[in-house]
Amino acid sequence: MTPGQQRAFAELMPRYGVVLGNAPLDLPTLFGRSAPVTLEIGFGMGDALLEMAAAAPERDFLGVEVHRPGIGRLLAGLDAGSLTNVRVIEGDAVQVLERMLGDGVLDRLLLLFPDPWPKKRHHKRRLLQAAFVELAARRLAAGGLFHAATDWAPYAEQMREVLEACPQFENCAGPGAYSARPDYRPQTKFERRGMALGHAVFDLLYRRCIPG
Repeated sequence: MTPGQQRAFAELMPRYGVVLGNAPLDLPTLFGRSAPVTLEIGFGMGDALLEMAAAAPERDFLGVEVHRPGIGRLLAGLDAGSLTNVRVIEGDAVQVLERMLGDGVLDRLLLLFPDPWPKKRHHKRRLLQAAFVELAARRLAAGGLFHAATDWAPYAEQMREVLEACPQFENCAGPGAYSARPDYRPQTKFERRGMALGHAVFDLLYRRCIPG
């Protein structure tokens, strides 16, 4: 961590941070209002989350990350931009989904450019697996959006297969198709670097089915 990131983490986590716990969060109390909530898993250095939160003050955002330098950078950005619609959890995303969120509380769940674990022997470490998708579906409200993105084509194919197999989701682009990048998702520095290397970018948007 840089000195600035360390200072931001120490001084601003009490304001923006949420302690990893075992009880479901009361999101309206946490944010001081009732608004649609977006969860971003693994926000990295926080650039996309900052941009999305600034562009949509009517929405609330919950960011989960384990990388402290990224958390520190995000916190500094929130303070500099006087943003009040973001809360941050340092911890494991699956634990957050399992322990800290109730069913149907999320409007969007974002998994943008997760580690693809490209070696076959490491595929089991990929976050987007069937059990994770089923858990995400329970935490999304009916009509809520699961949005994943990657620039690793084999991982995109596996993501699509897993999401297509989940009956709680329907593909916004049609069965088996990828979506265009929606306006609310900014291009990240990581993404632009990948595109400069000739990598295609794949967005997968799946809507939580409405019962009946």
